[in-house]
Amino acid sequence: MALTLIVDDDADAAEMLAAQLAQRGHAVVAAHSLRDARRQMAVQPPELVLLDLRLPDGHGLALFDEPAMAQASVVLMTGYATLETAVQALRLGALDYLVKPVTAEQLGAVLKRVLPAPTAEARSDWRAQLEQGGRYGHLVGRAACMQRVYQQIARVAQTGVTVLVTGESGTGKELVARTLHDESRRRERPFLAVNCGAISPQLMESEIFGHEKGSFTGADRQHQGFFERADGGTLFLDEVTEMPLELQVKLLRVLETGSFMRVGSTQLRQTDVRIVAATNRDPWHAVEQGRLREDLLYRLNVFPIALPPLRERLDDLGLLCAHFLDEIGQREGGVKRLSPAALDKLAEYRWPGNVRELRNVLQRVYVMSEGDSITTEWLPANGPARAPAAAAEDPDLRVALGTPLADVEQRLILQTLRHYGNHRERTAAALGVSLKTLYNKLKAYESEPP
Repeated sequence: MALTLIVDDDADAAEMLAAQLAQRGHAVVAAHSLRDARRQMAVQPPELVLLDLRLPDGHGLALFDEPAMAQASVVLMTGYATLETAVQALRLGALDYLVKPVTAEQLGAVLKRVLPAPTAEARSDWRAQLEQGGRYGHLVGRAACMQRVYQQIARVAQTGVTVLVTGESGTGKELVARTLHDESRRRERPFLAVNCGAISPQLMESEIFGHEKGSFTGADRQHQGFFERADGGTLFLDEVTEMPLELQVKLLRVLETGSFMRVGSTQLRQTDVRIVAATNRDPWHAVEQGRLREDLLYRLNVFPIALPPLRERLDDLGLLCAHFLDEIGQREGGVKRLSPAALDKLAEYRWPGNVRELRNVLQRVYVMSEGDSITTEWLPANGPARAPAAAAEDPDLRVALGTPLADVEQRLILQTLRHYGNHRERTAAALGVSLKTLYNKLKAYESEPP
């Protein structure tokens, strides 16, 4: 039986926690000081540590230096929580933190997030899936960088910890989230995906948390938000850096307490949702820009997964092409295959739109090609594309000091769009924004007076 270690100088509080954990089937020991905790860990390394910050002989964070802590899931508990201490604990490796006094509901929610289910069914080995069909879950590819992603998914899927998926636009971040859900114990419950960049900021709170009838103009009926509809399952928050800052505060509260309120309601509701977030931005750069709260990033970034761009896994190009052409052929009722010359030409391309762009290109050439063999005739004809990082070769954009930032952004977007020949997917990839965000910007520019 897995061991849980409670490190708390308050003997009564430790006893109450131990009783709650024992009812849930945990073997529990308690330590009331750093010295006692080190002794207990030397006897038997714990699987879970509930760690108080203030102890008689020092600060609780000092235990992170112990080798046994590297293999344990650590949850910080304190009656004196501050943003600084919480962030420091999460940086050191804590998976969550609780503010004392800890309720049974809060403890239960945290245990679901940080521990695998005691009776979880054995999931199929990702290596076996890969060997059989060249894919794992919803993801296709055999490249070494993708196998690392598969290994991470397989390890974290059976836990409840929050996952942050990063990668360029079009790399398949939602497919990672769907695979995580399907390989988890939540697979029989709902999977819901929310594109935070595609929802109006005025409606986002209502869509995510729900609203009561009459709570605002147009609210003619009660509405359940994503957190209620995904209860027991997985909620995928795509482009999370596009979420308004005031909503990020409320999201942080849900992650901390498992509770929320509908718009226009005073009733606190509980939810059990596994969060998978994603962004095509550098999340730390988003924090520096003020687009993402630092404390929320530490909550989301418990288990990071970085998806490689297509140009770094061109060994998978043939496998991906065969996969997409099979899908297209099933829909259209005919089988077509790439000629060797066509595959060579695709391999020369740098794919700024990644796997999504590849799928769109194959859909187009399937329609335009006559016969069963796809030649080079309808493939991208502008030669190898530059990676988005090669911006130094692009034309300069010069602006005068004092130019409003909104004007600078508009000029940058429009000039980049012209540079890529009005190709919106490439423009979005080069700018590091979602395609939906780019569409919204361009639509706003069209509505502005000249």
